[in-house]
Amino acid sequence: MNTPIYLDYAAATPLDERVLAAMQPYFSDSFYNPSASYLAAKSVAKDLAAARARVAGQLGAKPAEIIFTAGGTEANNLAIQGVMQQFPDATVVVSGVEHESIIAPAAQHSCRVVAVDNAGAIDLPSLEAAIDETTVLVSIMYANNEVGTIQPLKDVAALVARKRAERSVDSLPLYLHTDACQATNYLDLHVSRLGVDLMTVNGGKIYGPKQSGALYVGTQVQLWPLILGGGQERGLRSGTENVAQVIGLVEALDITCNMRRDETQRLQELQAYYFAKMSELIPSVIINGSRKKRLPNNLHISIPGVDNERLLMQLDEAGILAAAGSACSASDNDPSHVLRAMGVSDGDARSSLRFTMGRATTQADLDTLLDALGRFVG
Repeated sequence: MNTPIYLDYAAATPLDERVLAAMQPYFSDSFYNPSASYLAAKSVAKDLAAARARVAGQLGAKPAEIIFTAGGTEANNLAIQGVMQQFPDATVVVSGVEHESIIAPAAQHSCRVVAVDNAGAIDLPSLEAAIDETTVLVSIMYANNEVGTIQPLKDVAALVARKRAERSVDSLPLYLHTDACQATNYLDLHVSRLGVDLMTVNGGKIYGPKQSGALYVGTQVQLWPLILGGGQERGLRSGTENVAQVIGLVEALDITCNMRRDETQRLQELQAYYFAKMSELIPSVIINGSRKKRLPNNLHISIPGVDNERLLMQLDEAGILAAAGSACSASDNDPSHVLRAMGVSDGDARSSLRFTMGRATTQADLDTLLDALGRFVG
């Protein structure tokens, strides 16, 4: 069987060989617990500290502001629950297109969901109306995992900062968190330029190991831990550090930041090519999400009248691997909550397909995809 054409990079990325090589010593020669007192363990502790500093450097943060987690979901939960558990009568504000790892923990508290427009971008007047004196946390994703729409995060941050400045000294704090899991490969992550207080990064989306991640927590933010024990990670994430995963995360982050500009331009050209050819091939095709403020690897479409599950099986048999939506909710038969929030009809939502490109994607791959869609849909 020929090597399949993989077009689901938003769900998972393959491990970069350079990342694996960097991780390898920590499975064998440098396996020691970094909290142990002997020299070999202290050497590993130094490597862990150096990794934390490297992540901080890429984010424009301080090393003490980086908390390592087992992936993006844990980091998102720590951000939401770590703030909200301190203020049981307060509210959290999220958008209607957040990832499930934001929606689910937020729903355990008093939560306000803010509308988005038909491109999936946050409605700023609605966001402003949703933030009141009871709000302690706003969580707006940097870029959407399904349709690729990039949120106006700096505008959101300016709004939150203005709301914070209007509060009296003895009022509740007001923090801004962003889920940057899908944005990391392509967008600026400098926390000061973005104006965020907390930010989630996920190694499994940037050609690093799955179940590796980090949460930036500004020094002004106080969190309660979700996992109690030995007090690692500033007491916010107890448990012996998975040094190999951390090393893999930081190596992947360095690589993706260094190649960000060139890879973004390459994928933007492929994206424009695909959308133009697709519109010629199937004139009824609907491109979901923003055309201008969009991740360069995202090719989310609806083909009215098509059963997306059947089409995905046909593509799979033809050696093309894609998705209908978020892999985290793939077992859910309901239409995507993201598309519903954008006002997409249930029919068009059930006709939607998410193709997401990556480092190995070529124009020839897209031509093969277009040929297959022409055969199966036509």
